Amino acid sequence: MILSTDASPLIISLATTCAATVATFFLGMVAARIMYDMRGGLRAWIDGLLTLPLVLPPTVVGFFLLLIFGRRSFIGRALEHVGLSIAFSWPATVIAATVIAFPLMYRTTLGAFDQVNPTLLQAARTLGASEWAVFRRVLLPLAGPGVIAGTVLAFARALGEFGATLMLAGNIPGRTQTMPIAIFSSAEAGDMHTALLWVCLIVIFSLAIIRLLNVQKKTRAIERKEPETPSSELSEQLLPLIPSRDNSESAGALEVEIERSLENFTLRIALSAGKGSVGLLGPSGSGKSMTLRMIAGVSTPDRGRIVLNGRVLFDSATGQNISAAGRRVGLVFQDYALFPHLTVAENVGFGLAHFPKDERAARMWKQLEQMGIAELANRYPSQISGGQRQRVAIARCLAMEPDALLLDEPFAALDPHLRRRTEEQLRATLAGFSGAVLFVTHDMEEAFRFCSDLQVLDNGRVIASGPRQALFERPRTVAAARLTGCKNIAIAKRLGGDCIQVDAWDCRLRTAVEVPEGITHVGFRSHQLAFQKDEGGENTFPCWLVSTSEAPHEMTVYLRLHTKPATGQTPHLQADVAKDLWRTLSAQPQPWNITLDPGRLLLLEG
Repeated sequence: MILSTDASPLIISLATTCAATVATFFLGMVAARIMYDMRGGLRAWIDGLLTLPLVLPPTVVGFFLLLIFGRRSFIGRALEHVGLSIAFSWPATVIAATVIAFPLMYRTTLGAFDQVNPTLLQAARTLGASEWAVFRRVLLPLAGPGVIAGTVLAFARALGEFGATLMLAGNIPGRTQTMPIAIFSSAEAGDMHTALLWVCLIVIFSLAIIRLLNVQKKTRAIERKEPETPSSELSEQLLPLIPSRDNSESAGALEVEIERSLENFTLRIALSAGKGSVGLLGPSGSGKSMTLRMIAGVSTPDRGRIVLNGRVLFDSATGQNISAAGRRVGLVFQDYALFPHLTVAENVGFGLAHFPKDERAARMWKQLEQMGIAELANRYPSQISGGQRQRVAIARCLAMEPDALLLDEPFAALDPHLRRRTEEQLRATLAGFSGAVLFVTHDMEEAFRFCSDLQVLDNGRVIASGPRQALFERPRTVAAARLTGCKNIAIAKRLGGDCIQVDAWDCRLRTAVEVPEGITHVGFRSHQLAFQKDEGGENTFPCWLVSTSEAPHEMTVYLRLHTKPATGQTPHLQADVAKDLWRTLSAQPQPWNITLDPGRLLLLEG
């Protein structure tokens, strides 16, 4: 029986394993956190060095440890001068077990950190959280299952360590003889009965560890049932307005002039925003989201300057760069970046940690009630609808009373039938907000409805800017015309005076003004094409139908000018007509007559 056997290997093994697990836990966490932020070629080399004990034979690791801590080593001789010795002592068993178990803890924890959405960490920073708070309140809880798994695996590895321990600590009964070494000694002496007892004990421990891993996976699982959108969300009234805070002295302009080299182009942005919404309109990949991230402080420009209400947030000339936590800039991410392990109430109150408890609760409940989501306070983000998640994200930003609010395509994740309703709710909510608002979108109609001024981006540069109405009526460039919805654009040749030749449309057009130098293209919006009963007239041409495309409330017709189209010929122009007009038009014989109003021609630079 094991009771008649010397129990010191069990005691030594448990003491060694517990001490090594504690050391491995903290060392592995620190190493994983440092490596999580590290980038570049050096990261791979350091990672390989930290993982090396996992792939080397334990005796090789023990040999290196003996070279470092042995009595003839520099460290060993230094310790002997103060009456200490590492080799062939119990601390040596702890060091050997720690070094062998460390890679499991480090790699598992780093893998868990890497699985956390980095946008959540960026969101926490924009809400004023320090790096320690980001780690403690977001990264560590979300990576918790992986950290627990790494700790359990490290405990198991330390419990079974043999080779490195034998090299550094030796086989001293009652001092360094752990259970694996006791098995080796008993088997070598022919005492198979004792060896079997120690083997059975280690197997029991190992099975218990495996069971613990499975249990923690089940207990950490969070139900992620996606409920259907409640019908009340479709019929609710507009949200009450959020009263503006008394910051009339500080509420003012956001001035941005920054530059950053990206993979495909260099992003150069110069914009200003005061009270009201300024839209950043452009195709995907044009630099809109990166602009918001640099203003919020989660990304850093290469050069430039960002000033908010007279406060310099970033200045490459002076080296000033206020952290995201200190900028007081609210950023609503495209995917909302709600913390999945926190309730709705905890999400909204996340940026209020520096307030006293009572005031924090009062501010949180105020935002929940004003955004109409108080009844969702105890739910998790996975248990609410997309429109509700958006309101939680906005409430979370507004709770900290930011000086500027940045919205990164806030309606992109919503179903079409919710988008317009949510847009109206957001406009009402922000009516009393006294800071600058930047609104990113690639939807031209959305930008026109929501924003008073627009900045049109293409390949990292502003190609047009100004009041929305003026920008839509008179875009200066081809790219700006396309981004504002112009569907008929063709190369044009200036003939002098008020006349241009458009070969692609096989026609010559009169303009309402003298054609400026530098004009390379002409554009005409599809909904402004006019059908006439009579032939003749300025810029009026016969046309034939090539094809149609039907939408719920209008018909898109593709037309060819001058001659009836042959099979395979492409259309010259696209026109969007109301269904009532289409029913009348389709009943008339072709050719029809179409007019391009000289006053509506868009004279564009390529």
